[in-house]
Amino acid sequence: EVQLVESGGGSVQAGGSLTLSCAASGFTGDDLVIGWFRQAPGKEREGISCIRRGDSPSNYLDSVKGRFTISTDNARNTVYLQMNSLKPEDTAVYYCALRYRVCTALSSFWNYWGQGTQVTVSS
Repeated sequence: EVQLVESGGGSVQAGGSLTLSCAASGFTGDDLVIGWFRQAPGKEREGISCIRRGDSPSNYLDSVKGRFTISTDNARNTVYLQMNSLKPEDTAVYYCALRYRVCTALSSFWNYWGQGTQVTVSS
């Protein structure tokens, strides 16, 4: 059974940084893709970035480009989202997700989801 466990969320002031972690287990094969999404209250879930082993990351969300960076530790089956220069509008529940073969920003195409971690940025 695929499991994704996120950690690292919290409250921070504007301009601060957080690093989210997503530990994956129970998957089969190496052709997996892990992505980060977020959902603010009253808004749709939006894709931030995703990465496939051995490939460069795909970054989807213009509002975070240059501030958020996705990376992997393949030995630990963990994907990170480094978030710098946080803004109040980054406040949301952040989710990691897993699928196979291809990155996509469309949340409906992802098969497995973590429980989410809250990020709150105050002004």
